[in-house]
Amino acid sequence: MMKGCIKNAVLIALILVCGIAKASAVSVSSLAELASYAGKSGNVITMKPGVYQLTDYLTMDSMRVRHDRKQFQYITFSGSNNTFNLEGVEIAVDTELRTALNPPIHSDEFLVTGNDNTFNGLTIRCVGNGTSPGGTVLQVAGTGNVLKDMTLYVAGSYPYGYGDLFGKGGETVIKHKKHSGLLVTGSNTRLYRCKLYNRSFGHCFFVQKGAENVYFEDCYAEGAVRSTDEILAETSGPAVDVNFRTWTQNREGKYVVTPGYMKSLSEDGFRTYGEIKNIHFKNCTAKNTRAGFELRTNGGTRLENCTTIGTERGYWVGDGAIVKNCKGDANYGPLMFVEGSNADVELVVDTAESDRLVHALVTIQGNNNKVVLKSEKGYKRKTDLPILVGYTHPEHGESMSPYSEGKTSGLKLTNETGMPVKISALVSNSKIITDGKVLENNGKNNKIIKKVRTSL
Repeated sequence: MMKGCIKNAVLIALILVCGIAKASAVSVSSLAELASYAGKSGNVITMKPGVYQLTDYLTMDSMRVRHDRKQFQYITFSGSNNTFNLEGVEIAVDTELRTALNPPIHSDEFLVTGNDNTFNGLTIRCVGNGTSPGGTVLQVAGTGNVLKDMTLYVAGSYPYGYGDLFGKGGETVIKHKKHSGLLVTGSNTRLYRCKLYNRSFGHCFFVQKGAENVYFEDCYAEGAVRSTDEILAETSGPAVDVNFRTWTQNREGKYVVTPGYMKSLSEDGFRTYGEIKNIHFKNCTAKNTRAGFELRTNGGTRLENCTTIGTERGYWVGDGAIVKNCKGDANYGPLMFVEGSNADVELVVDTAESDRLVHALVTIQGNNNKVVLKSEKGYKRKTDLPILVGYTHPEHGESMSPYSEGKTSGLKLTNETGMPVKISALVSNSKIITDGKVLENNGKNNKIIKKVRTSL
């Protein structure tokens, strides 16, 4: 019996080796050929560089038939163990195709369901004035896939130009048609040097459905920003139609767009939903997105050498998060929200400032967190922003909304930014070392150590 099992195992191994040895090197020069090999396995596919119009492969007239057949993806990469060499290849995606297809919400346009594939290169660019009812340009659902040097230009949402002022998800003042960038639902996915330029209301990179061991390195997410003053200057359009009513209240308790703030027109640069275990970001940057890194999972989050620029909120982390040698500014909103327990944060504060209203540098709540805040090259911001200890993030993270107090204990905070600290009545048994003044100290059994600031 044992000999038979060993013999069968050897036979299977030989079959696998032979299958790998027979991997074909294939050259393709059309989207139809690419789609054909996307469903096969064990090949090295090299595509001729150039700009390929998706409408040359899938016509507008074909969308009704595809809808009836429930073919909601343009190309599905269902094969495994392939290498796709797509350097210099751009797929131009007319967003009117999505309008004509009319897929269900949360459908994806390009989908990877196969395993252990490598994609080198590829640019996908959304063009035209169509909209999507939801979903993403690309979802990676298979396991063990690697994406290198991929670039996405995302467009095609409604309304665009307001960010989340009028709602998101199910609760809205204006019903949205969101269009996001790149979704990872497959475990052991790795992304290197991938870039996403988002001109749509939707996420850039995001991870869902319990994916584990996802790795981002040298990746870049960029949105666009617009001031609330410019929005309020509109005389027609969807914002005017709802009298600028927002879905969250401002600091005066009113549900209305408030002047003085800056809004990102996209959602988050890097985002997790649910329990995502072992997600790692290294040398990644988010610019002008709503949140730079919103990673509110307790499954093991690690960020190294990451940067946020001009976000509504830079970092938002939860239980057990590790943030090392990262930096960001509080140009348009708070640099960080810490919630949950056992986070270990080292963050450098960029001195960039603007004339927009910002109400806090950082908020911290939860238990046994360790937070070290430093100023970039020792320089201090010109405008003081309080570090709020024992405070929650504002409602839905919206900068216009008020903060509340949140229970905090066992915190070890080292503040080397020169910024002031405000300690709520819900803070206890914590140690705070600060070179900034203490605005309020309403907590209990806390140790405050004043440190002389020696930097500029």
